[in-house]
Amino acid sequence: MNPANEQLSPAEKTWQTHETLNELYGVLDLRKPRREPIHELISTMLSHRTTHANEETAYYRMRELFPTWPEVMVAPLEELTQALQTAQYPGPKAINIQKTLRLIQEKAPDFSLHFLEEMSVDEAMKWLMDLPGVGLKTATLLLLFNFHKPVLPVDTHVFRVSQRIGLIGAKVSAEKAHTILLDMLPKEAPLLFNFHKHLYWHGQRICTWKGPKCEECPVCPICNYCQEVRQKGIDKKARNS
Repeated sequence: MNPANEQLSPAEKTWQTHETLNELYGVLDLRKPRREPIHELISTMLSHRTTHANEETAYYRMRELFPTWPEVMVAPLEELTQALQTAQYPGPKAINIQKTLRLIQEKAPDFSLHFLEEMSVDEAMKWLMDLPGVGLKTATLLLLFNFHKPVLPVDTHVFRVSQRIGLIGAKVSAEKAHTILLDMLPKEAPLLFNFHKHLYWHGQRICTWKGPKCEECPVCPICNYCQEVRQKGIDKKARNS
């Protein structure tokens, strides 16, 4: 193993990873949300175990058939489920979306969700996670992307890359990873946004689930997987055994 890697604490390694990926992908601007809060919320609910392309197809098919949120909320369940067919588990997701919209309407008849901006992080997280079908990843993503709250979404890519590099332990759960990673970073929304997006992209493009491109990765010198598995050929031996 690279001696420098052995000497780094998880916090030091997390910061070096952040700086390295900033250089690789460039620093992103958080000022303008990519989509409206309600769009972000419902799309992220649809994204569970679903590719981005299929999530988008399901979302826009739903909005084509039911153009307003009240129409989605009262749509026949079978028709809504059919509209969401490209998403995994369209039936349960249709049920949760309608229940969630009813609860949102009680709080904000215009479905704006902008009341979350005035809440503390803990209050906003609790309110969102009390909604059916809304978990930690969905809540943190909405609060960071739309309201610039200092939280850190950990999706499949962020989780995998973090474990391979050694920012979190091999037995850490995805839920616990949210807290561990957040505690090692400054509580600044733009920085957390870049950390999330860069690890997400890295997991898609280089540190892929199957056949990670370690030879192209600038994080390799401090990455446990690259140093302990790939460079010793352990992964090839496992595949050939």
